[in-house]
Amino acid sequence: MGRLAGVVERLQRELQHAHLQAEGRALIDLAKGILVERLGCGPAEAGRQLDKLADQAGLQVLELAVELVNQASRDKIADIARDFVTATTEPASPSTALRLRSVEAGALAGDDADAVAQCILENALRPLGAKAVAIWAAHPDQSLTLAGSAGFTEHEPGRWRHVPPGVPTPARHALDHRDTTAFDTLADAALPSIGQLELPGGRLVVPAGTGGRITGAMEICWTEPLPEQTQPLQRQFEVLATLCATILETRPTPDDKPMGQDDPRLTELLDLVDGLDEACMVLQPLLDDAGTPVGFRIRHVNTGFVDFAGRPRNLIVGSRLLEAYPLAAEPGGLFEKVEHVLATGEPFRADRMHLTALVDGVPLATEAKVTISRSGDHVVVTWRLQDGTPKVASLLQHAQRLGRIGGFEENLLTGEIIWSDTLYDLHGLPPTAPPVALEQLAAHAHPDDSHSIGRFLRTLLHRQHPASTAFRLQRPDGIARHIRVVAEPVLDDTARITAVRGAYQDVSAQHWTEVALAATRDQLAHTEQQAAERSRLALQLQHAIMPPSRGTQHLHNLSVAVRYRPAEKDHLVGGDWYDAVALPHGQILLCVGDVAGHGIEAATGMVALRNALRGLAATGAGPAQLLAWLNSVTHHLTDNVTATAVCGLYQPDTRRLHWARAGHLPPVLLRDGQANTLPTIGGLLLGALDHADYQEDEVQLQPGDTLMMYTDGLIERRDRSVADSLDNLLTIAQTPLAPEEPHELERRLDLLLRHTNADTDDDTCLIGVRVR
Repeated sequence: MGRLAGVVERLQRELQHAHLQAEGRALIDLAKGILVERLGCGPAEAGRQLDKLADQAGLQVLELAVELVNQASRDKIADIARDFVTATTEPASPSTALRLRSVEAGALAGDDADAVAQCILENALRPLGAKAVAIWAAHPDQSLTLAGSAGFTEHEPGRWRHVPPGVPTPARHALDHRDTTAFDTLADAALPSIGQLELPGGRLVVPAGTGGRITGAMEICWTEPLPEQTQPLQRQFEVLATLCATILETRPTPDDKPMGQDDPRLTELLDLVDGLDEACMVLQPLLDDAGTPVGFRIRHVNTGFVDFAGRPRNLIVGSRLLEAYPLAAEPGGLFEKVEHVLATGEPFRADRMHLTALVDGVPLATEAKVTISRSGDHVVVTWRLQDGTPKVASLLQHAQRLGRIGGFEENLLTGEIIWSDTLYDLHGLPPTAPPVALEQLAAHAHPDDSHSIGRFLRTLLHRQHPASTAFRLQRPDGIARHIRVVAEPVLDDTARITAVRGAYQDVSAQHWTEVALAATRDQLAHTEQQAAERSRLALQLQHAIMPPSRGTQHLHNLSVAVRYRPAEKDHLVGGDWYDAVALPHGQILLCVGDVAGHGIEAATGMVALRNALRGLAATGAGPAQLLAWLNSVTHHLTDNVTATAVCGLYQPDTRRLHWARAGHLPPVLLRDGQANTLPTIGGLLLGALDHADYQEDEVQLQPGDTLMMYTDGLIERRDRSVADSLDNLLTIAQTPLAPEEPHELERRLDLLLRHTNADTDDDTCLIGVRVR
């Protein structure tokens, strides 16, 4: 028993971790969509860009995704996140946006209100000290229904499933006043509520509604007295209540009077059914005016219920038996046995009973051990299926949908034709239309394909061999599709053909892909020649603006040296750039950047950004403002260009450097033989959004300091993380050199280029600044 309990606990942790991962994946997918729209690239490239930007920014991918979603959405969650970051300097405050976005993703993906309540509790409320949460649905008769809950003991939600009108509770009080209601402790409130014994502490109830209409309330419970309610916290609770309102409108709530509430015997039956291991459902007879049963409704299924057609339980509960299993009406089938048990009270048992369901219009048969018994006015059906049947049904549905395949079976003796639902879509016919017989297939195909269809039918029907062919289907809506049909004959004991079964597959996409490939081959030689010419022009432009090396430049009390290492492959000409120039107001502009991509577009984008930053720097604005302006230039005045950059303004008389970054790796400062990166500050890459804010930092430089600014081509390796590569860079930068040696700065840059050993075939730009 102890080992079993340990297994259950481990599986619960794994399930919770899987839910959190699913919520995180939803946020990452949203961020990828933003990059796809802005960069005009595919999802795979957007994912690689997101990973690269997260490494450069020193953030987790999920944190960067939330930052992108916040800046793009400008909704209440984004506003709350900005308020927290502005109002506090605690390290945990920026994670507010991550928690709320995770709640939003989990709430929208939750199967029911209980799952949503659990998501809200784990992601948003537990970090605030709360222990439980309840979601109440309000009804016009002033009653309440517990739609979802989390954090309470096992049986507590069942006792509060329905609150009749007139019962004063904290939730009812908040709904009557249409405002947030807070109680320091539940005992002080003198109001009964869920969890009042194990959670006697503070209570906060927030009305939940959208569009001015209140549909329920969210009740948050603490074991301790209610914590101080600051305005940012109140705004968080309001956003969570809005999510609850969305769930109340999109997820079905339990009936006001749950099944069995007024019938103790039925309550006992449901408890018994829920404890069974076999799949079990409770059927309620549907009576006509004369009291005669005319059907059965599936009112309840237990947690062990498995539908052999692969459908989830929520699609079964509430439907009629013959709606869920129409083939149960066959003579001697399940429906007839249920009717007999209800009428006579005699239980029915069968070790091997034939059960059939329709999966996408195709009958799926299985055998099961079935037991049927009557309990009061209800009928209980249990079955134990053969292993693997539900999985086969689910795989069949997905395989037909993904492969655009439809199955058929044609009885040659009776003329009956069975089509799957997919076939009607492939042929452009409504589900009520008669299926097309094989003999009529040529009439629905392109005239040029009639001969191939004739050979297919002769092989299949006369030679009685499996056959296949491809043809152009002429649909009634005028759309032509390329179809492949595969079929085999079905023979009886006398080797006479009685039926044909097979499948149609839409291969239009494959056909047009082959056409496109043929055209691409014809243009390949010409395209390669154009690409070579573009690469040559890009390389010339790059070298004209920034030669691979130049001598040391002296600007006031700074010595500046530059090294530029082009990519080893000419066709990978990149967009790395640098600048070091004295400005009219006495400051010195130091910057380095990297335009995403390669080729002529990256080279021209590099020139545009470098020249734009020079012009903007003449205004005297600080580096953070310069990057904000440069971001707008990148977003509006370039063609889908994104870039990273570090911008610094050096004041010679005070030796103070003000700097900011836009998704770029921070500079390295070498002082007294020790190399360290400057503190990482926030800043999104250039061009991703039309507006972005950047942080600014300052550092007091000293005589003898060496500052190094570089692009990621200096350190990137495929076999290690950016953090490991950066540690290696710091180690190499600390290598001692002879003091006051001529060309010491240039020798240090050459040393870095020689020993960093990047392997990504990317350009490398490196600036060394020595303070005199």
